[in-house]
Amino acid sequence: MNLLKTLIFTLVVPATVTIYAPRWLVAPRAQVHADAAHLVGLLPIIFGACVYFWCAWDFATHGRGSPAPIAPPKELVARGLYRHVRNPMYVGVAAILLGESLLFASLALLWYAVAVVFGFNLFVLLYEEPTLRRKFGDSYERYCREVPRWIPRLRAGD
Repeated sequence: MNLLKTLIFTLVVPATVTIYAPRWLVAPRAQVHADAAHLVGLLPIIFGACVYFWCAWDFATHGRGSPAPIAPPKELVARGLYRHVRNPMYVGVAAILLGESLLFASLALLWYAVAVVFGFNLFVLLYEEPTLRRKFGDSYERYCREVPRWIPRLRAGD
């Protein structure tokens, strides 16, 4: 059931942010630029999609929930990519948007990506982190001390 909830959420929220809204922003003039400089945009798109789906899988299987705020994980997910950064799912979505801005050579998509990242940060600071502190208490506080919010620490042995 958690995988189904995750799939439904993914088709609504992340798909709106990474597919429907960008398509609206660049359509009808949307053209993939086939030169090497623009095709480099495929790399962050693929990377970001892999990050998102890995994290969504961990939420559904290990966390026993979904990325949806109305059906969140019951267990704190601090494994996989969450060992390195607290918000890898958002990082993955941001990578997708950056890749799309490169692929379509779109300044509008780049500004949209900046706005989305700003919105993610506000959501994390004002809703997610306070909610997780209440729900998971000391284990979340410890996790916050050990794992950075957005950019992984480069440490020997990681």
